[in-house]
Amino acid sequence: MNITRENGVMTLHGHSLIDIKNKYGTPLFVYDEALIRNQCRRFHTALQQSGLNYTISYASKAFTSIQLFKLMQEENMGLDVVSEGELFTALTAQFNPGRIHFHGNNKTKREIQYAIEAGVEYFVIDALDEIERINDIANQQGKSVKAVLRVNPGVEAHTHEFIQTGQEDSKFGLSINHGLALQGIQQIIASSNIEFHGIHFHIGSQIFESTGTIETIQIVIQWLKEHQIDIKVLNIGGGFSIRYTSDDISYPIEDGIKSITETLIATCESHDYPIPEISLEPGRSIVGEAGMTLYEVGTIKSIPGINKYISIDGGMSDHIRTALYNAQYEVELVDREEHELETVTVAGKLCESGDIIARNISLPQSIKSGDTLCVKSTGAYHYSMASNYNQMLKPAVVFVSDKGVRKVIKRQSLDHLIANEIL
Repeated sequence: MNITRENGVMTLHGHSLIDIKNKYGTPLFVYDEALIRNQCRRFHTALQQSGLNYTISYASKAFTSIQLFKLMQEENMGLDVVSEGELFTALTAQFNPGRIHFHGNNKTKREIQYAIEAGVEYFVIDALDEIERINDIANQQGKSVKAVLRVNPGVEAHTHEFIQTGQEDSKFGLSINHGLALQGIQQIIASSNIEFHGIHFHIGSQIFESTGTIETIQIVIQWLKEHQIDIKVLNIGGGFSIRYTSDDISYPIEDGIKSITETLIATCESHDYPIPEISLEPGRSIVGEAGMTLYEVGTIKSIPGINKYISIDGGMSDHIRTALYNAQYEVELVDREEHELETVTVAGKLCESGDIIARNISLPQSIKSGDTLCVKSTGAYHYSMASNYNQMLKPAVVFVSDKGVRKVIKRQSLDHLIANEIL
């Protein structure tokens, strides 16, 4: 992210974050548009250098908005959606439905019907009973649809247990080891209105290296060869890590993709298996480090010998990951740069003891009510997981580039909170 300081004040692409805060208010999500585009291009370049046929589909769940989807289309990205709401947003953005695939472990009949009517590229089938449901609805519409099967490879990613998805005990996918994946493929092939298109797997999120993905590719290709199953596409999911703090590693896109694609080529050649198109679903790694949240400091409470709480005007309603995963973040004072620091806890304003943004971090001793804090790397799974708990308003979102600052999502109003209420 192109952050610098001018006269002590943090700036992004030359735009003062204080000026942005004063114009758009807080809490406020601020995205570096150039960084989002650059991340897309890094994935494209790495895959192009492999010589393989490929597609990249942005994982919408990380952050969904009309303007972001328009940007993704400009950057030649596809989309991965998991609900009718994400699909509706994409279609409203006039995103090409032929470059959208539909995920989810429990697609409703209404969602399946909507997706087929919209003309999505393919479904990622996640369960045996889903096959019959999709086939029946496609048959009713007189259409044939493509599908890839999400398999569970039994590989455990080294990440938080809540964001592991490839282990045997998971709500996602069909187990290779227990025969369910093979049964699923056979059932899809036997279906009258579904074309078997390939295999999908996803072993987890915030994965900082390629070992698990490489192992899974080797397992899946060997398994496909043993059962003489041909595929057109191998979708390896996403889950590529970002840097939240100095203890984290941003996934090395260039080296990581090189290792993955070389493994796919070598494994296919060793088994005399046709090399399929490779497909990726990066989300967090596209938008995570490109986003930050601005807050205004309110109450400051010192407990002698115990802690000092810096309270801000947002909280777990727009920053839930600390409460969910004990996620760690870097926080900076936007207004000025000072070197006399003290250890504090940054807390939200919601009525929960667990409403904490960051514990035991260093901030200037001079911090006071009215100052502005920046929480970095909040571009993924923050706005998309925001809620109205305590009837908090969802923040506005702006994109910043060297061309200027543009608002892409309005701040929720009080009227929005009760729009569906019966008066």
